[in-house]
Amino acid sequence: MSNIGFALTGSFCTFERAIEQMKILTDAGHNVTPIMSFHAYNLDTKFGDAEMFIKKIEDCCRKEIIHSIPDAEPIGPKKMFDVLLVEPCSGNTLAKIAAGIVDTPVLMAVKSHLRNARPVLLAVSTNDALGNSAKNIGTLMNYKNIYFVPMGQDDIYRKPRSIVADFNVTELALNAALEGVQLQPIIKTI
Repeated sequence: MSNIGFALTGSFCTFERAIEQMKILTDAGHNVTPIMSFHAYNLDTKFGDAEMFIKKIEDCCRKEIIHSIPDAEPIGPKKMFDVLLVEPCSGNTLAKIAAGIVDTPVLMAVKSHLRNARPVLLAVSTNDALGNSAKNIGTLMNYKNIYFVPMGQDDIYRKPRSIVADFNVTELALNAALEGVQLQPIIKTI
Protein backbone atom coordinates (compact mmCIF):
# COMPACT_ATOMS: atom_id res chain seq x y z
CA MET A 1 0.00 0.00 0.00
CA SER A 2 1.07 3.57 -0.62
CA ASN A 3 1.85 6.54 1.56
CA ILE A 4 -0.43 9.26 0.23
CA GLY A 5 -0.50 12.96 1.00
CA PHE A 6 -4.11 14.08 0.48
CA ALA A 7 -4.37 17.86 0.17
CA LEU A 8 -7.56 19.92 0.03
CA THR A 9 -7.81 23.48 -1.29
CA GLY A 10 -10.69 25.95 -1.40
CA SER A 11 -13.21 24.34 -3.74
CA PHE A 12 -15.56 23.81 -0.80
CA CYS A 13 -18.46 22.43 -2.86
CA THR A 14 -16.42 19.27 -3.54
CA PHE A 15 -15.22 18.56 0.01
CA GLU A 16 -17.76 15.80 0.67
CA ARG A 17 -16.74 13.99 -2.54
CA ALA A 18 -13.06 14.42 -1.63
CA ILE A 19 -13.65 12.98 1.84
CA GLU A 20 -15.43 10.00 0.25
CA GLN A 21 -12.31 9.33 -1.82
CA MET A 22 -10.13 9.76 1.26
CA LYS A 23 -12.22 7.07 2.98
CA ILE A 24 -11.96 4.74 -0.03
CA LEU A 25 -8.17 5.09 0.04
CA THR A 26 -7.87 4.54 3.80
CA ASP A 27 -10.28 1.58 3.68
CA ALA A 28 -8.11 0.06 0.93
CA GLY A 29 -5.19 0.11 3.38
CA HIS A 30 -3.31 3.18 2.14
CA ASN A 31 -1.57 5.37 4.69
CA VAL A 32 -3.28 8.75 4.06
CA THR A 33 -2.02 12.00 5.60
CA PRO A 34 -4.37 14.99 5.25
CA ILE A 35 -3.13 18.46 4.33
CA MET A 36 -5.26 21.60 4.02
CA SER A 37 -4.67 25.11 2.71
CA PHE A 38 -5.23 27.98 5.13
CA HIS A 39 -8.67 28.76 3.69
CA ALA A 40 -9.76 25.13 3.48
CA TYR A 41 -8.77 24.65 7.12
CA ASN A 42 -10.21 27.87 8.56
CA LEU A 43 -13.24 29.07 6.59
CA ASP A 44 -16.86 28.28 7.33
CA THR A 45 -18.90 28.30 4.12
CA LYS A 46 -22.42 27.50 2.94
CA PHE A 47 -21.11 23.96 2.31
CA GLY A 48 -20.22 23.40 5.98
CA ASP A 49 -18.26 24.59 8.97
CA ALA A 50 -14.50 24.20 8.99
CA GLU A 51 -14.58 22.30 12.30
CA MET A 52 -17.02 19.76 10.86
CA PHE A 53 -14.74 19.05 7.87
CA ILE A 54 -11.64 18.91 10.09
CA LYS A 55 -13.30 16.32 12.33
CA LYS A 56 -14.46 14.19 9.37
CA ILE A 57 -11.01 14.26 7.80
CA GLU A 58 -9.07 13.53 10.97
CA ASP A 59 -11.50 10.73 11.90
CA CYS A 60 -11.13 9.23 8.42
CA CYS A 61 -7.33 9.34 8.35
CA ARG A 62 -6.79 8.91 12.09
CA LYS A 63 -4.18 11.67 11.85
CA GLU A 64 -3.99 15.39 12.48
CA ILE A 65 -4.16 17.61 9.43
CA ILE A 66 -1.01 19.34 8.23
CA HIS A 67 -2.19 22.97 8.07
CA SER A 68 0.89 25.15 8.37
CA ILE A 69 3.79 25.87 6.04
CA PRO A 70 6.45 24.77 8.58
CA ASP A 71 4.65 21.45 9.10
CA ALA A 72 4.46 20.86 5.32
CA GLU A 73 8.12 21.68 4.58
CA PRO A 74 9.56 18.34 5.85
CA ILE A 75 7.41 16.34 3.39
CA GLY A 76 10.19 16.29 0.79
CA PRO A 77 13.25 15.94 3.00
CA LYS A 78 11.59 13.08 4.93
CA LYS A 79 10.21 11.52 1.72
CA MET A 80 6.88 11.15 3.50
CA PHE A 81 4.71 10.25 0.51
CA ASP A 82 4.84 8.04 -2.55
CA VAL A 83 2.28 10.33 -4.20
CA LEU A 84 0.72 13.68 -3.32
CA LEU A 85 -2.93 14.15 -4.31
CA VAL A 86 -4.47 17.64 -4.39
CA GLU A 87 -8.23 16.99 -4.36
CA PRO A 88 -9.85 19.41 -4.89
CA CYS A 89 -7.31 21.60 -6.64
CA SER A 90 -8.72 25.12 -7.01
CA GLY A 91 -7.92 27.53 -9.83
CA ASN A 92 -5.93 29.63 -7.36
CA THR A 93 -3.77 26.64 -6.44
CA LEU A 94 -3.30 25.68 -10.11
CA ALA A 95 -2.05 29.20 -10.88
CA LYS A 96 0.34 29.22 -7.97
CA ILE A 97 1.79 25.79 -8.77
CA ALA A 98 2.32 26.89 -12.39
CA ALA A 99 4.01 30.11 -11.22
CA GLY A 100 6.11 28.50 -8.49
CA ILE A 101 4.42 30.40 -5.67
CA VAL A 102 4.58 28.79 -2.24
CA ASP A 103 2.34 30.59 0.27
CA THR A 104 0.04 27.88 1.68
CA PRO A 105 0.63 24.49 3.34
CA VAL A 106 -0.62 22.71 0.21
CA LEU A 107 1.74 24.62 -2.08
CA MET A 108 4.66 23.92 0.26
CA ALA A 109 3.66 20.24 0.26
CA VAL A 110 3.69 20.20 -3.57
CA LYS A 111 7.05 21.98 -3.79
CA SER A 112 8.62 19.84 -1.10
CA HIS A 113 7.28 16.59 -2.58
CA LEU A 114 8.39 17.43 -6.14
CA ARG A 115 12.00 17.89 -5.03
CA ASN A 116 12.20 14.08 -4.91
CA ALA A 117 10.78 13.69 -8.45
CA ARG A 118 7.71 11.96 -7.05
CA PRO A 119 4.23 12.23 -8.59
CA VAL A 120 1.73 14.98 -7.79
CA LEU A 121 -1.85 14.26 -8.84
CA LEU A 122 -4.19 17.24 -9.32
CA ALA A 123 -7.99 16.94 -9.20
CA VAL A 124 -9.10 20.20 -10.81
CA SER A 125 -12.21 21.89 -9.49
CA THR A 126 -12.67 25.45 -10.71
CA ASN A 127 -15.34 27.53 -12.40
CA ASP A 128 -12.77 29.13 -14.73
CA ALA A 129 -10.88 26.04 -15.96
CA LEU A 130 -11.82 26.86 -19.56
CA GLY A 131 -11.17 30.56 -18.95
CA ASN A 132 -8.30 32.11 -16.99
CA SER A 133 -7.17 28.78 -15.51
CA ALA A 134 -6.86 27.06 -18.90
CA LYS A 135 -3.34 28.37 -19.44
CA ASN A 136 -2.27 27.04 -16.04
CA ILE A 137 -3.73 23.60 -16.72
CA GLY A 138 -1.92 23.55 -20.07
CA THR A 139 1.33 24.63 -18.46
CA LEU A 140 1.08 22.00 -15.73
CA MET A 141 0.28 19.24 -18.25
CA ASN A 142 3.80 19.79 -19.59
CA TYR A 143 5.50 19.52 -16.18
CA LYS A 144 7.31 16.35 -15.27
CA ASN A 145 5.75 14.47 -12.34
CA ILE A 146 2.44 16.38 -12.52
CA TYR A 147 -0.62 14.27 -13.36
CA PHE A 148 -4.35 14.97 -13.48
CA VAL A 149 -7.41 13.12 -12.33
CA PRO A 150 -9.53 12.96 -15.52
CA MET A 151 -11.97 15.87 -15.62
CA GLY A 152 -14.96 17.26 -17.45
CA GLN A 153 -17.48 20.06 -17.61
CA ASP A 154 -19.93 19.81 -14.74
CA ASP A 155 -22.63 22.29 -15.86
CA ILE A 156 -22.31 23.34 -19.52
CA TYR A 157 -25.27 25.72 -19.45
CA ARG A 158 -24.93 27.63 -16.19
CA LYS A 159 -21.13 27.37 -15.86
CA PRO A 160 -19.72 26.79 -19.36
CA ARG A 161 -16.08 27.36 -18.27
CA SER A 162 -16.27 25.11 -15.20
CA ILE A 163 -14.37 21.83 -14.91
CA VAL A 164 -14.45 19.27 -12.10
CA ALA A 165 -12.34 16.16 -11.76
CA ASP A 166 -14.10 12.81 -11.91
CA PHE A 167 -13.55 11.92 -8.27
CA ASN A 168 -14.77 8.37 -8.98
CA VAL A 169 -11.52 7.57 -10.79
CA THR A 170 -9.21 9.05 -8.16
CA GLU A 171 -7.71 5.71 -7.15
CA LEU A 172 -7.17 4.66 -10.78
CA ALA A 173 -5.48 8.00 -11.54
CA LEU A 174 -3.38 7.68 -8.41
CA ASN A 175 -2.18 4.18 -9.35
CA ALA A 176 -1.36 5.37 -12.88
CA ALA A 177 0.60 8.36 -11.52
CA LEU A 178 2.59 6.02 -9.28
CA GLU A 179 3.56 4.16 -12.48
CA GLY A 180 4.51 7.45 -14.20
CA VAL A 181 1.46 7.35 -16.49
CA GLN A 182 -1.33 9.86 -17.07
CA LEU A 183 -4.73 8.14 -16.85
CA GLN A 184 -6.64 8.70 -20.10
CA PRO A 185 -8.73 10.30 -21.34
CA ILE A 186 -7.82 13.45 -19.39
CA ILE A 187 -10.94 15.28 -20.63
CA LYS A 188 -14.11 13.24 -20.45
CA THR A 189 -17.85 13.52 -20.04
CA ILE A 190 -18.86 13.37 -16.39
